[in-house]
Amino acid sequence: MNVPISITICGDGGCGKSSITLRLVRSQWTSEYDPTIEDSYSLTRRIDGTTYHLSLTDTAGQEEYRGMWASSNLGADAFLMVYDITSKDSLDALGYFDDLVNMEAEARLDNAERARKAGLDADELHSPINEKARTVPPVKIVAGNKCDLQDTRQVPAAVGLEWARKRGCGFMETSARLEVNIEETFALIVRRVVEARKLAAMGMMDNIALNARGMTKPLSPIPTREGEFDEKRLVGVRGPHLHGGRIRPRSGFWQKLRCW
Repeated sequence: MNVPISITICGDGGCGKSSITLRLVRSQWTSEYDPTIEDSYSLTRRIDGTTYHLSLTDTAGQEEYRGMWASSNLGADAFLMVYDITSKDSLDALGYFDDLVNMEAEARLDNAERARKAGLDADELHSPINEKARTVPPVKIVAGNKCDLQDTRQVPAAVGLEWARKRGCGFMETSARLEVNIEETFALIVRRVVEARKLAAMGMMDNIALNARGMTKPLSPIPTREGEFDEKRLVGVRGPHLHGGRIRPRSGFWQKLRCW
């Protein structure tokens, strides 16, 4: 049986949430911006030898639509919080969503504590098919999208990484247009959800509580010389190498791709 994992994608309007989702689901990209109220998608991915059924919810980013968030969105196993590297305001906007997720995480820890005191079986309580349990705090990943737009970057990778690290989130930079770190980001989410479920099933809720707001180890940019970091080349990046603010294919293979 495929293992179910639910993921809510959130962030400010125009940061590329729908582009990331459609790139993953349909291998499509469009430059046209069509504000989303809410869209849902289902797909399967085989990761580390296990097949997962991913339920994705692409949510509204505009302030006027945020009140329409359903409680089911907050019941997700993981949250992908997206900002636009060319807009500092879009990174600041993630604070709103981060607060919502943190409150949900605290509520789940309270549920787990009450369940443990009631003597409920851990295997049943934390089963991935038990959607009503909601005792495992959600995983949080921050994605700095549009990393191909180096010339108009407003948020350095180090700034995005630090923002994520302070809030217990994993971190990636992505490009839906160039298909950079799209599959890798969702694979990271799956692995962190699996890790969280295992810790909970083993009764290690105290360890989870210590890092309840995210439960992910932030990914760092690749070190260069003398301990510096290359902000234009992050861990796990596939595709053209971003050099000098421009896109430079690493080999003839990339020149043949049609995802530009």
